[in-house]
Amino acid sequence: MEMHPNSYVTPAPIRILQHPIMVLIGIVVLFTAMKWGALLFTVHQYETVIVTRFGKAVRTEQSPGLKFKVPFIDKIHRFDNRILAWEGPPTECPTKDKLYIIVDSFARWRISDPLLYYNRLNDERSALSRLDDILISETRTAVASHDLVEIIRVTKGREPLRDKELEQSGTILPTNLPDIALGRGEVEKQITERAREKIADFGIELLDSRFKRSKYNPAVAVKINDRMSSERQQIAARFRSEGKGEAANINGQKESEVASITSGANRNALRIEGEADAEAARIYTAAFGTPAAQDLYLFQRTLGVARAAFQNDTTAVISTNSDLGRILKTMSETVPPAPSR
Repeated sequence: MEMHPNSYVTPAPIRILQHPIMVLIGIVVLFTAMKWGALLFTVHQYETVIVTRFGKAVRTEQSPGLKFKVPFIDKIHRFDNRILAWEGPPTECPTKDKLYIIVDSFARWRISDPLLYYNRLNDERSALSRLDDILISETRTAVASHDLVEIIRVTKGREPLRDKELEQSGTILPTNLPDIALGRGEVEKQITERAREKIADFGIELLDSRFKRSKYNPAVAVKINDRMSSERQQIAARFRSEGKGEAANINGQKESEVASITSGANRNALRIEGEADAEAARIYTAAFGTPAAQDLYLFQRTLGVARAAFQNDTTAVISTNSDLGRILKTMSETVPPAPSR
C-alpha cells in the first residue's frame, strides 16, 4: 500500500499523551503541584528569596509577588529584610582600673547581602552565634580599654551632691567625681564600628550596639553598698546629734523660764506674807496697848499654859503665891457651891 507524500503518522508515545485520559491526569497533576507549592511560591515585601537547585543558588527574588520554580528540584530559602534584634548574654568584664562589672548589651542588625549571607551562614541561628562571638569580644576589649567611669557616665563636667557641713566637720571626706574623656556613648560607638567591619564579610549590616545594663560584680557591690550605707548613717547621726542639741536648748530655755516664774511667785508670796505679819503686829499692838488689854493678854496666856500643862490627869504642886495659884484661888472663890441633893 502506497502512502501519500503529505501524510504524517503520529508516533505512539505522542498518541498516548494526547489521549483524553492522559490530558486529564496532567491537569490534575498540575493543579496538585500548584496547590502544594511545588510549582509556585510567594515572595513577600519584607523578605528576599534565594532559589537553589541541587544546593547551588540559581537566582534571587526580591520583588514581591507570585514566582515559579521547578517542582521537586528547586528549593527556596527566605531571608527577612527587616531590622533584627540581638540580645547578648550578661558578660563579666574587667575595666582598665581593675574593677569587674557585668555588662548586658543588645544590638540591631539586618541582612545586607542575602546571597553572601546564605553562602557564609545559611540561617539566622548561625548568624546570631557569629554575632555573639564578635560583639561579646569587642565589648570585652572596649571595657578593658577604659576606666569604669567611662562605662557608666555620659555627661562631662558633672558636679556631685555635697554635704558641706559633714565635709567641714571631717565626718566624711570631700567628694570629687573624676571627669570623663569619652563617656558611655562613645564607647558604644567604638564597639559598633569595630564589630561592623568584621560582620560585613558575612552579608550582615550592624546598625547599632548599646549597653542595656551594667552593674558591679556581686562581691564588689556588697562593699559599695556598705560604704554608701556607712555614709548615710553618718549623715543620720549628724541629724540626730543636731536634734538632741536643739532639744537640750529648748529644755534649758524651759527650765530657765520655769525658774524665773517660780522665783517671781516666791518673791511675791514672801512680800505678801511680810505685809500680812506687819498688819497683824500692828493690830496686836493696837489691841493690847492699854493696861487692861495687857492684863487680859497675860490672863489668856496663863490659861493657855495651864491648859497645856494639866492634860491627861496631871498632878502638880503649886504655890499659892504663884500666878497660876492665884488664878486658881480666885476662880474657886467666884465659883458658886454645888447644890445639895
